[in-house]
Amino acid sequence: MNTINYWLDELNRYEFEQMLEKPQPDKWSLGQVYMHLIDATGFFLSQVEACLQTNDHAEGEMSEVAKSMFANDEFLDKMIEGPPSNAATPQPASKEEIVRGLEMLKERILALGHSNSTNKGKTKHPGHQYFNAAEWLQYAHMHFRHHERQKGRIEVFLEG
Repeated sequence: MNTINYWLDELNRYEFEQMLEKPQPDKWSLGQVYMHLIDATGFFLSQVEACLQTNDHAEGEMSEVAKSMFANDEFLDKMIEGPPSNAATPQPASKEEIVRGLEMLKERILALGHSNSTNKGKTKHPGHQYFNAAEWLQYAHMHFRHHERQKGRIEVFLEG
């Protein structure tokens, strides 16, 4: 939750127009980073929900790269291209859209905290094999922190 609150607080540092500026034509704006985080985290939370509803794939293993990431509690320190769909990440229509998206994520996380599921299911990550519910939550947190680096690069551009 602190991670999402950090990103909410950071919104106050920017005028909406700044959030739409791209450092390069093929790079995301700060607004697109926020939209990506909202969309991707929504997917991760859907995976948490799925894990809590089943015992399927409970013996599934994560990839060796994922094991290292989880052990270090962070993504590798490198730029990741991601799937081709990332190129279509939209600009936000308003700051309010971003706030609504982040607040909705917080509500979903709170609801998950009230789950009394005893299921131990896992779902498959597209590149890192199988994660359980707790691992998907940790992955979401690591994903937000990973994008702090990108946010920093965009801030340098905006200040320049």
